[in-house]
Formats: sequence, C-alpha cells, structure tokens
Amino acid sequence: MLARIFSCGVIGLEGVIIEVEVDAGTGQVMTLIVGLPGAAVQESRERVNAAIKNSGYTFPLKRITINLAPANVRKEGPAYDLPIALGVLAASGQINPEKLEKSLVVGELSLDGSLRHVRGVLPMAALAREQGFERIIVPAVDGSEAALIPDIEVIPVENLNQLCDWINYGSPIEPPVLEQTDNETYAGFITDFQEIKGQEHVKRALEVAAAGGHNVLMIGPPGSGKTLMARALPSILPTMTIDEALDVTRIYSVADQLPPDTPLMKYRPFRAPHHTISHAGLVGGGNWPNPGEISLAHRGVLFLDELPEFGSRVLEVMRQPMEDKIVTISRASGSLTFPANFQLIAAMNPCPCGYYGDAVKPCSCSLGFVQKYQKRISGPMLDRFDIQIEVPRVDYEKLSQTRLGESSNIILDRVETARKIQQTRYSTQENSDNGENNHRMITCNTDMGPGEIRKFCQLDKDSEKLIRAAMRQMQLSARAYHRILKLARTIADLAGNETIVTNHLAEALQYRPKLMLDT
Repeated sequence: MLARIFSCGVIGLEGVIIEVEVDAGTGQVMTLIVGLPGAAVQESRERVNAAIKNSGYTFPLKRITINLAPANVRKEGPAYDLPIALGVLAASGQINPEKLEKSLVVGELSLDGSLRHVRGVLPMAALAREQGFERIIVPAVDGSEAALIPDIEVIPVENLNQLCDWINYGSPIEPPVLEQTDNETYAGFITDFQEIKGQEHVKRALEVAAAGGHNVLMIGPPGSGKTLMARALPSILPTMTIDEALDVTRIYSVADQLPPDTPLMKYRPFRAPHHTISHAGLVGGGNWPNPGEISLAHRGVLFLDELPEFGSRVLEVMRQPMEDKIVTISRASGSLTFPANFQLIAAMNPCPCGYYGDAVKPCSCSLGFVQKYQKRISGPMLDRFDIQIEVPRVDYEKLSQTRLGESSNIILDRVETARKIQQTRYSTQENSDNGENNHRMITCNTDMGPGEIRKFCQLDKDSEKLIRAAMRQMQLSARAYHRILKLARTIADLAGNETIVTNHLAEALQYRPKLMLDT
C-alpha cells in the first residue's frame, strides 16, 4: 500500500514542500530511504521504528521504501521523522490518511514517541499558507511560533499517540496560545544613557546614528566608555514594526537561535561577535549555508569591539553586504541569499597600547607601530562609517557627579519622532513612483539611493559652498559625499526641519574627520 504525507524543508530562509511517499510491499524485510537524504534523515529509520513500537503500534515487517520528493533537493535534519512515521502507519493501514490530505507535517521523534523542537517552523508555516494547506502539524513546543502566521490552523502535538488519536478518532487537540504581551522591558541592555557620565558629544552622535540607522566608529583609549555606550544603544532604537519582527524571527528560527519561550523577536537584535570569528561565521556559510552574524543582526546592531583585532579578510567581506543590505553565499550546489540590513557600531583603540593622543597617559608605541595598527582598517572600510568620533578619557569631576543626564526614554522619543518623519517621507515616495521603485524598501535615511538623495537632500547656496570646500580640503569620495548628505538629512529630521541648512551640514561634516587620527 502506498501513502503520501506532505512535509517541508528549509533552504536558506525559504521553505520547500517535500512529499514523503511510503510504500509497504513484499520482499526482503528492510527499510530504505531515497531522495537525497542527509545523515540525520537516514538515521530516522531507527527513531521511527522505536517510536512506533513504544507508542503501541506495529512497525510492519515488510519492505518499506520511503521516497522524499523532489529527489534533486538535499534533505537535512530530523524534521522528517513525524511524516515518515505517519506514512508508515498509513501504508500499513493503522491510521486513516484522509485527514492529512491538506496538512503539512514536521517534527522530530524521540524513541518514546514524544516530539522534539525543530528549527525553521516559521518559514514552514508561511509556505504552508502560501501553498493552500489548511493546517500545519508541529511539535507542541513550536506551536506558538507557527501560530504567528495567520489564516492557517496549527495543530501542536505532544507525542505520536496523541496525533494518531486525533487522526483516527477526532480526539481534540488544544490550539496554541499566542500570548499578547505589551509594555515589556527590553532585557538586551542593562545601561541607561543617564548613567553614562560625560561624553555628551558621543551620546549625541549615537542619537543621530539611531535616528538614521548610520554606522559609527568610536576611537579612544581603554576605559573611556566605548563599549558601555555601544551596549546602551539598543535602549534608544525604535521599536520594530510587526513586519520587521517577523523578518527577524524568520532568520532566528532558521538559525535555531530563538530564545526560549519567545516565538516572536520583538526587539532589535544586538550581536557582538568576538574578534576571533571566521569570515564564514560573520557573513554565513558552511557546507549547508547558515546565516552569519551580519544576518542575525538584521534590523538591529552589529557591534565589533576592538575592530583592528579582526582579521583583514573578515572585515573586507562585509563591504559588499554593507552596501547591498544582503549577502549571497555561492556553493557548487547553488546560491543562497540572506538579508543583512544591519547597523554597524565599532570601537577601537588608537594604537596597540591604547594611549596614543591621550592627554594624561603617554603612549609607549612608536609612530610606525601606530600607523601600522591603524592601517589594519582599510580606507574603503573606513569610508563606510558615516560617523567617526573620538572618545576621550572622562575626567574625575564628571565621573563623580551625582546628577544624572538625559534618560534613554527621552532620547528614544526624539529618535522615534525622527523615524516617523522618515517613514512618512519614503512611504509617500513609494506611492508616487507608480511601482518603479517598489522593490527597494526604504525605512530610514541610510537606505536612500542616489535618486532619493537628489530629491530629499537639496542644499541652499551657503550649504553648497560649505560642502564644496569640505570635498576639496578633506579629499572626500563620492560615497562619503552621499553619506554626509544622508547624515545631514537625519540631523535636520531630529531638529524637525524640512530642509537641510548650514548648521546641519556642519555637524555632519565634523563626524567625517580628514584622517582617523592626526598622525
């Protein structure tokens, strides 16, 4: 007897429908799995056999042939255990497969028949809805994640016995409960900006960066607060929209990094990889490509502390994703594309000892060592930082102050006001394009292309004179010119101005020094 159960795999960030065909025929007693299965899929024979027997059913003593179609797509992971088990039971007449005709089934089986968590449930549920399936059957632990996709029934299953009772006898299974939690506190940071003493100019730069999504490089001696301020940045980032949250959740679901009991990523990610990370760990890769840190930081912040300590190859592979907002990983079997629209925040010391240019502690490095250390960051990489700012030592008088500064909530209000101005501006732009630029999603000023810069970053005569002189004296590239205009546009939005005036442009220019440090 032949049985067919529909399941799903994940390639990159997208799901693909897999037909699990099970034939129980005559011949030598054995179980064969064909259709380009990986090692975990081949091992499912033993898990399925034990799970069926320990659930009170009989594994047929026949020649069992299991085909995973399409045969040219490699099948990886244990998510096919449950559809294989149901196919075996249906082919041997122990369950009625009619109830599964419009169902998508995924799940890993334990030897006792209980179901374990599988990765990538969110894109699987989205694909099930797109392909017209009525329901998706998932492990109970993944039910809340699948329920994020509307207009599809989710059946959360604890074990194989419970599912077979639902199929044969209609035993009820409670739907998953998607808890609606509002006004939660963000646990990703522990520092409020009001606790940071001094460094007002750096905090202003971070406010501008948060308002426009700009990249920031902080340069200063050890202990000046660079890491502290970078880790406080999430407290002033605007809340993600539901579309952004689902976009980020999909990545974390596929990477199997969703936090426990958190089906939906509600807050912007903050990733801080160590400088020993490989380029594959940073941008993604592997024999079966997985998202890297730049994709896990999508819609959030990627913080690179001790920037010159990262390998030059590791840093250079980020240059193209920083411009394109995506990363494409090519292998012999094909190419996969992951989103990588992140905000880069980096921190570094000015020299190996860390005290070059410090007003208190003298530097012990030779000038050649200082220049060699700074040259670890290439010019094209530096050019991609909209804001390059020095973070000096904090005086005792400021550290000992008991008066608190502006809280993160106050700064966040200004940032969100500026972001709303940008969203209104670019939503109007998309509607007026008559579909010509709808493929480009602009959410903040840093996403602007040349056309948007020309339209929304117009300068008056005084500002044109200032930028012309700056281009000549600071030897700025065309990329730097565009980034300065984007930065000035953000500063104007924070000030509530529709046009860019000279003081906005002047502040933007001070964040683009002629050299990283005056060597």
